[in-house]
Amino acid sequence: MKLHSYVQGQWQFGGGESTTLRSAVTGESVAEIARGGLDYAGMLAYARDTGGPNLRARTFHQRAIMLKELAKHLSQHKDEFYALSTETGATRTDSMVDIDGGIGTLFAYSGKGRRELPNGHAVIDGDMEPLSRGGSFIGQHVWVPLEGVAVHINAFNFPCWGMLEKLAANLLAGMPAIIKPASQTAYLTELMFRRMIESELLPAGAVQLICGGVGDLLDHVTGQDVVTFTGSAETGRKLRCHPAIVNNATRFSMEADSLNCSILGPDAVPGTPEFDLYIKEVVREMTVKAGQKCTAIRRLMVPESLVAPVIDALSKRIEEKVVLGHPGDEGVTLGALSSLDQRQEVRDRVRDLLDTAELVYGNPDECDPRGADGDAGAFMSPLILHCASPVAGSPVHDVEAFGPVSTVMPYKSAADAANLARLGQGSLVGSVFTADPEFAREVVMGSASHHGRLLVVDRTCAKESTGHGSPMPTLVHGGPGRAGGGEELGGVRGVFHYMQRTALQGSPDMLSAITGRWMPGASRREGEHPFRKDFDSLRIGDTVKAGPRAITIEDIEHFAEFTGDTFYAHMDEEAAKANPFFDGRVAHGYYIVSLAAGLFVAPEPGPVLANYGVDNLRFMTPAYPGDELSVTLTCKEKNLREGAGYGEVRWDTVVTNQDNESVAQYDVLTMVATAA
Repeated sequence: MKLHSYVQGQWQFGGGESTTLRSAVTGESVAEIARGGLDYAGMLAYARDTGGPNLRARTFHQRAIMLKELAKHLSQHKDEFYALSTETGATRTDSMVDIDGGIGTLFAYSGKGRRELPNGHAVIDGDMEPLSRGGSFIGQHVWVPLEGVAVHINAFNFPCWGMLEKLAANLLAGMPAIIKPASQTAYLTELMFRRMIESELLPAGAVQLICGGVGDLLDHVTGQDVVTFTGSAETGRKLRCHPAIVNNATRFSMEADSLNCSILGPDAVPGTPEFDLYIKEVVREMTVKAGQKCTAIRRLMVPESLVAPVIDALSKRIEEKVVLGHPGDEGVTLGALSSLDQRQEVRDRVRDLLDTAELVYGNPDECDPRGADGDAGAFMSPLILHCASPVAGSPVHDVEAFGPVSTVMPYKSAADAANLARLGQGSLVGSVFTADPEFAREVVMGSASHHGRLLVVDRTCAKESTGHGSPMPTLVHGGPGRAGGGEELGGVRGVFHYMQRTALQGSPDMLSAITGRWMPGASRREGEHPFRKDFDSLRIGDTVKAGPRAITIEDIEHFAEFTGDTFYAHMDEEAAKANPFFDGRVAHGYYIVSLAAGLFVAPEPGPVLANYGVDNLRFMTPAYPGDELSVTLTCKEKNLREGAGYGEVRWDTVVTNQDNESVAQYDVLTMVATAA
């Protein structure tokens, strides 16, 4: 099987020398991959000139729906993905992490996009900033898509998830991508990519694929492009320093190998749930994907008195629960490394670690895999090392054996554990297993600066915990220092990596017209009650003003009796006067909101379907008996729900008293029907 690249809308086998890719399990040929021979500059130009405009023509919600449909389509082909994934050395559980995890990320970003982003082409960032005394000059930040290309250079360990978790964010942002998978497992990426293209769900130019080398691709990147890299820190540093990336200030995000730690609390002694959970999690992290995860646990930090019990418990669990063998066989829990070269790399790094550590379980050079040839396949036994003196400068804080390898090391105190965690020079993730909140707090606050994510596990959350090694679509993935200094995922935070934040300045009317959101100080239009208008007829700035209505002591007492809210400030004149914020009994805040609704609402059946919330409610000035309140309701923002027959409308609401002082300000959220 020859692996083809997808270049400017066409499948193409590259030129130059080719390499045979072999099964991690049997050593037999799986595919042939070319080294180069593609028009890399043309790929970038095609993405910018065709893919970008096609994606940006769609709204965020339309792109989110596209992701959902793509995820549904890929789900229909999971069986063939699983079958081929076996050749990478992955067990069925390993493949689920890679394949289902990637597809699940598409689903997650589809939901996030529709819930948290507008159905438009730009995202308003924060509130309006007043820039003048009279209010005629204001500022507003907005996010817009970059007009370049996302170049994703991915690692070998997650050929599916590594592609999809990055694509989800850049496609939702409206930016096309060029995917460059690591050659060792590119055959699985290419298969999934083919199914993506066959779906015809993505517009022309939205995605392209490079199977083989990148050639002169990076020579042609610009300041509008984004380059992401997942892999070794050494390779990442070389890419980061590429002249075109440096000279054009091209955004570069790196996720590199990481010496992640897991810390066992001193309270978690044998016999406690936390001790058992720790042992179970460590063994799982050593064996899932054969330890070939950037988030796998490499350093095990345990109290000095628990070193021997931990080593014994880990050894026992491996003996009882871990079955090394052909990943396609029933009952096998530990498959092969991705290649024979990778196995040799792990062996070499283990020898480096043994300069200051001792091997206490396993043999890096011998194993007996079930149903497979231990010499032809890239199999390796789980290895546990022990470093009695994990001082600064020790290889355990600098060398990563990217396989089923972990090192146990002692600590003396919470501060010592946090210091050992920091010696990893920056990690993607760390975890703490303890039921002691004080210990957890000291370790977390002492090491968070060096981690992208920290997991704290005790018996109360363990059942539902997603685990040490699982990046979540809604949480950031990345880390400082050695971990690369990059960041991805994190819900919509990940989308903004492919967008530009711009500060706009101008008049309220001008910025309202540009952003599609009514700004304070912009013109209002009164006339037909806006609740009588359907979503399509309603315009930003449509307004209704109503009132005044006087507040009486009878209103306050009735509201208190009806709701049960008899707080003293509403019922006791003397006590209310003693409160530094009030001059006497005041109206309930929620009575004011209810009164305002009674003033602005149009009660007859019409296009307004439901009120589904209130945002940013603030009470500005107390309302006393005898005050007269008025309300101004203005159509602030509209978002169409694709295919639902209605849209969301946000209404700016201001309640004022007889002196024109603001009593309450908030946004009312409604669902409004579209035109029939």
